Amino acid sequence: MKEEIKLYADLDLLGCTYAVEEHQAVFTVEESSALHDRLPGVHSKNLFLKDNDGRFWLVTVPAEIRVDLKALPAAMGSKRLSFAKAEDLLRLLGLIPGSVTPLGAINDSDDTVTVVLDREIADAMTVWVHPLRNTASLGIAGEGLIRALRHWNHDPVIAAVPRL
Repeated sequence: MKEEIKLYADLDLLGCTYAVEEHQAVFTVEESSALHDRLPGVHSKNLFLKDNDGRFWLVTVPAEIRVDLKALPAAMGSKRLSFAKAEDLLRLLGLIPGSVTPLGAINDSDDTVTVVLDREIADAMTVWVHPLRNTASLGIAGEGLIRALRHWNHDPVIAAVPRL
């Protein structure tokens, strides 16, 4: 996949240290929990959302937390949120459900999607995300993830994402 080749080239260009772990396809946090013991660090989950104004948001949080969706808009500067459609995910980020990752910002050249990182993700020594597909996990420092997002003109919103 040429997008993934560009992803690794950009990370190398930016001096981001990362590790890639190949594995069976995982579609949910529950399915990926078996990886958590052998891949130390913060594991992530992602919410692809749309607000009442038609703005798209990709929120990345630690895998084990439950997000308070009613309090989330105020924490990230949005209006009422709902889950966005799979067609929008593919059109805007080039991703399919199960492969959602903040690294999808590499495909959003129009800067349509606002990326929100929970503070724990941003501060992590190692955070595990998908490298544009759900058959691998990529471990990178939160700082490296932020550097890559900024390189792709997606300065992320760093927020204390409200939990239930």
